[in-house]
Order: sequence, then C-alpha cells, then structure tokens
Amino acid sequence: MTIDSFVSKAEIMKTTITNPIFKDTVTFIETCHKSKGNCTRLELTLFPGRGNPMHYHKTFHETFTSIEGELTIKGKNGSRVLKPGQSYTVKPFELHCFCNTSNAEIKFSITIEPGSTGFENFLRIGYGLAEDGLTNAKSMPKKFQHTAVLMCMSDTNVPGIFKLFNPLFRRAYKQAQKSGEEQRLIDKYCV
Repeated sequence: MTIDSFVSKAEIMKTTITNPIFKDTVTFIETCHKSKGNCTRLELTLFPGRGNPMHYHKTFHETFTSIEGELTIKGKNGSRVLKPGQSYTVKPFELHCFCNTSNAEIKFSITIEPGSTGFENFLRIGYGLAEDGLTNAKSMPKKFQHTAVLMCMSDTNVPGIFKLFNPLFRRAYKQAQKSGEEQRLIDKYCV
C-alpha cells in the first residue's frame, strides 16, 4: 500500500448526517482534521419549533450565520434574530441556545474556532444513537454514561440548577474513557 492509497477515517466519514427523530441535518463543510485544528464548519437545517437547550462552552467560539430563514439565538441578555447573511459570535462561557421560531425550515452555519473533533464526534454519536433507537423521544441518550460522553467530548456545560450535573458528567465520562465505552462509541459512529 502506498501513501497515496491511504485514506484516513476523517476523509471517508459521511458528509451529511440526519437526526431520525427531528429530521434536522448537519453537513460537515470543514472538519477540525481538514483545517489542521483551525476550525470546524457545519451547515445545519432546522425544522420549525426545534432548537437546543441553554448551554455554554469553555474552549471555543461559535459563529452562527443564517443562510435561509431566520435563526434565533437566545442568551443571558435576551434574543437576537439573524436574517440571511447575518452572523453572531458566541464567546467561551457565554450562555446560549439556538432555535427556529418560524413556520418554515431554516438553514444556517456554525463555525467553531478553534476546531473541535470532540464536537464533531458529539454530533455523529448523538445522531447515531438516535438512529439505533438508543435515545428517548427528545433525542437524549437513554444511558447516563452516553450523555456524559456527549456532554464532555463537546465541551457542553449546563447552567443553573442543572450545573450540579456537570461534575457527575465529568466523573461518568472518565469512567467511560477507562472502560473503553467512549472509544466504542467513536469506533461505531465516527467512521
């Protein structure tokens, strides 16, 4: 086998993944691997009424840009609606969530800087678990350890009273690393 015939896992993974519960999609435009760690660039579609819960990240910035439709970004200081072409950057430790408050499917991009393979794996594993029926109707993993892996690998932290779960997530994540469960999830869903 020559070097030219070698293809890494990062180069053969699916470009677009779909959550079978919500039908939203994520397209990997530029992975952390391809950008040499500079960024992760994603394009997402989101149906009406969908979004994610409030959270924050400690290690990267997220820039949201509306492509089609209006994307709502909520934070500690209220909401902002991004029209096509408009962007907003969420800084580390900034509480935020995104949602589609319109009556139509929207499309937007997220650029994470620096890039995050953990965040990319979080999406692939989360959608894969949903596809395999291993999540509930809200697309949350049925196993606490899987939730911990997803939260920690993506540097996703929850606020308020739920903040009490963050140390539990970290403890369960370390156990998942030691037992090989994290690697099993990566090997199954991140190829």
